[in-house]
Parts: sequence; structure tokens; C-alpha cells
Amino acid sequence: MKKPKTTREYIEDQVATLVKSPQCGTTHYNLAVGLIAEGRWDEAVEELMAAVNECPTLGEAYVALGGIQLHKGDLDACIHFNQRAIAVRPKFAQPYGNLGFAYVQRGDPETAIRFLEKAVSINPEFIQAHSTLASAYFMQGRLDESIAAANKALELDPTFPVAHNNLALAYFEKRTYKEAVEHCDKALAHGFEVEPEFLKELERYR
Repeated sequence: MKKPKTTREYIEDQVATLVKSPQCGTTHYNLAVGLIAEGRWDEAVEELMAAVNECPTLGEAYVALGGIQLHKGDLDACIHFNQRAIAVRPKFAQPYGNLGFAYVQRGDPETAIRFLEKAVSINPEFIQAHSTLASAYFMQGRLDESIAAANKALELDPTFPVAHNNLALAYFEKRTYKEAVEHCDKALAHGFEVEPEFLKELERYR
């Protein structure tokens, strides 16, 4: 059985392919994916820009550019690149989900919900979008809708920790404390760092 390639070998393969086909946008994108895996953000941005220059409809490259900007904490640039992705590929769910997440981070649930509902209408199995939608509904006080969206995420992946945390928060607000504690414990068990103040509040109901 052939041994899987290391990230370093994968990057070297893409570089070699580019020597032969320097105008292949997909190869520039593939190289960027390897560079991102190694945390080489600036080099990845260069390759992604080359990818969209050669292949302007490569929505995945714009999404990756947005992801790098989000990692750097630049929400405006993240939003810009995901909007570019939608402009070239309007039926691609990922950028709608990313925009929803960015607007939740900005404290604008109304705009977030618009993008997130579009994301899950295009791809009903987009777990992160359902979970972020739960957060956005929660921000608006729409607790039943928040619970429904989080449960949809858990139907797709019962171990998805953010959705368990969303449910803990929503059930706590509804004063359904048993369920809040149960989902908080599941969020913790699956690796989510629950807000310490919230954990302290829940201790009263154990």
C-alpha cells in the first residue's frame, strides 16, 4: 500500500507541476492549500491571487483568501473575498456560510441570518452553517429557532461541540436547566471551551 504523502511532498509536487504549467489556476490553488497547512499565510495568499488571476471563476480560492483574512482578524477583508466568491459562483454554499459567521462576529445577526439561511438552502448538510445560524438566532432571542438549527447540526454530526454549546445557552435562557447542563457537558466532552462564567452559572443547577 502506497504511503500517503507528507505536506512537504505535496507542496513539492505542486511546485513541480507549476514549472510545467505556470498558468494552471487549479495548481496554484492546490499549492496554496499545502502552504496553508504549514501556516505559510503570505505565500498562500500569493498563490491564491495567482489562482484567481489565471482562473477568475475559482470560487474556492476566494473562500481560502477570506479564511486567511479571518485568521488574521480582518473581518472586512474576509467579507470582501467571500462576496467575490459568490459573484463568480452564486450557488456555492461555503461563502454564504463564511459571510454569516463574519457577520455574527461583527454582532450583526440580521445580516448573518440572511446569508446562513441561503447557505443551508443550497447545502442542507452544511453543519457549520446550521450551527452558526443557531448562534445568530440566539443573538436575536429567537430561542426555539436557535434550538432547531442546533439540533439540525447535531443530526448531521452528534459530536459537533459548538451546536451542543448553542443548545446549552438556549435551554438556559428558556430556564430548562437540566437540558442546558446536559448539552454543556457534551460540548466540554467534545473539546469546546465553554465560557467560564456560564459554567459557574450552570453549577447551581447540577
